[in-house]
Amino acid sequence: MRIELDRPRCEGHGLCEEAAPRLMHLDDEGQLVIDAPEVDGADLDAAKAAVRVCPVAALRLAAA
Repeated sequence: MRIELDRPRCEGHGLCEEAAPRLMHLDDEGQLVIDAPEVDGADLDAAKAAVRVCPVAALRLAAA
């Protein structure tokens, strides 16, 4: 699976980063950076959690 970000929609709340810190982080300007766009195994559960907690639905999972 692949994590996709709708950058214009992202407001930098950081809930996704809390749910999946190994996969993404907020940079110094509060912009989300996807560190590991391709996920599987244990990381897939974290990616699903990050997608689920985004209050503006800026993240989604898509087939790689």
